[in-house]
Amino acid sequence: MMRLPLFELHAPKTALEAASILADYVAGEAMLLGGGTDLIPNMKRRQQTPKIVVSLRGVAELRKVSNGNGMVIGAGLTLTEIGADPRIREHYKGLYQAASQVATPHLRNMGTLGGNICLDTRCNYYDQSHEWRKAIGYCMKKDGATCWVAPSSDRCLAVSSTDTAPILIALGAKVTLVSKRNRGRIVPLVDLYQNDGIHYMTRRHDEVLTHVLLPALPGWKSVYWKLRRRGSFDFPVLSVAAAVKTRAGGIVEEARIVLGAVASRPMGAPEAAASLIGKSLMDDAVIAEAADRAFDNAKPMDNTDFVLHWRKRVVREFVTYALRELRGEDMRETRRKIGRQDLVALRTV
Repeated sequence: MMRLPLFELHAPKTALEAASILADYVAGEAMLLGGGTDLIPNMKRRQQTPKIVVSLRGVAELRKVSNGNGMVIGAGLTLTEIGADPRIREHYKGLYQAASQVATPHLRNMGTLGGNICLDTRCNYYDQSHEWRKAIGYCMKKDGATCWVAPSSDRCLAVSSTDTAPILIALGAKVTLVSKRNRGRIVPLVDLYQNDGIHYMTRRHDEVLTHVLLPALPGWKSVYWKLRRRGSFDFPVLSVAAAVKTRAGGIVEEARIVLGAVASRPMGAPEAAASLIGKSLMDDAVIAEAADRAFDNAKPMDNTDFVLHWRKRVVREFVTYALRELRGEDMRETRRKIGRQDLVALRTV
């Protein structure tokens, strides 16, 4: 049995109070607890050992949703609540799909949107028990000096496994960060991440992510596709988030494609998206070109499930599925085959 290390629990009532507690400690000594589905297992494995745990469960302002020119979503809403909101289903379908595919119903009932956005990067050499990691001399991400994914690398290559961040970036989302010295710093979500398995976020240790700001997107459609070993529970080993705005005749005016689980941050595919502009998704050649460009952009490493060369190869297929769904095809049978892991059959659809 893996037991939690000793820690002191704080339960603030406001985001500013939580940020003030964080400000009294150096990075890593105090950490935020949303639903606990990431932090608690990490603490049991001694990947993270904060002396102070700051629970956000009692911060009411993090659980509100407001409409206006878009939506403002509290970071404390659970993934189940995100997936059940009819406004999100109607206007931000890709976010609904992403939130609904995280883990299992039990974990979605606990896990929060903010927690999934801030999800720790993952790796086969890092997400192990303390004893297992000790036996190999630890790794660069925690207690060691070598990245076992690529021993000559001077940076950690742990992979970003968040489901919601890729689609939120594709939707042009921003986030609000509250700290003791800044009561409301607004940052484009794309700028919250950097391609480093250890320092994967630009959020300061004394900041609390309080809200996600989604713009109004008239004329836009979005989708999210996820590959994983099992049909539920597992983290993505590849994800594709796509959003397009079309005009009459189905001509693409704007497009964004973001790949997940291929780097230490959600990775945009701007060349793939740009190849769609001024063209129709009804043309299979247009979709094939975008899929090829996304394939060129993807550079997965051997740090998670499945063989990395195959994970790269199926980028083409998953971008194709996403764009076919965006042009109006019924892709439910393909999704069911992915859920059943009927990956051989997928080659024919």
